[in-house]
Amino acid sequence: MAAPKFSPVATTDRARGYESPDHVPANWMPDRPAEIAGFQPSGPRRGNHGPDQGFALRIAARLSAHIQLQPGEHLDDAVRGCLGIALGRSSLFSRAPVVHDVRLAFTIWGYFDEQPPTDLIELRTKLFAGLRHVAHHYTEARVVADMVPDATLQLTPEVAAAMYPASWRELVGA
Repeated sequence: MAAPKFSPVATTDRARGYESPDHVPANWMPDRPAEIAGFQPSGPRRGNHGPDQGFALRIAARLSAHIQLQPGEHLDDAVRGCLGIALGRSSLFSRAPVVHDVRLAFTIWGYFDEQPPTDLIELRTKLFAGLRHVAHHYTEARVVADMVPDATLQLTPEVAAAMYPASWRELVGA
């Protein structure tokens, strides 16, 4: 193996070159017991699989200055509830989350609206309460994420914003 010129080497040492290993191992095969063949499993409460999903938290943090909360609501509950929706949308398109995924989730739940419809506030207050406690409310967060229809997830944020607030029930699947 070559060494940098500045490394101390005794002048009496023999220069080394490449040597093949004595044994060449066989090709690796995916034969472990937990190896997944094909696509990730899907089903109720399994979430949506996709690359770099943690980036959605960074996007949500940047959008949090625009979120309009009602009395008794918590920002972390809103982020946690909308995060599953955003990740569902990004995985639907087989990509990492982008700002449009998170914007759509906040838009359909009325978090960008200063005065959302009263019945929407009541529903989201009930559904989103306590979601910030991730370890205790995973199932409730999955309910919020799974109730939004795929037709809504396929909309652009601009189309969803145009449909809101008149069609908010259709957008959230209520």
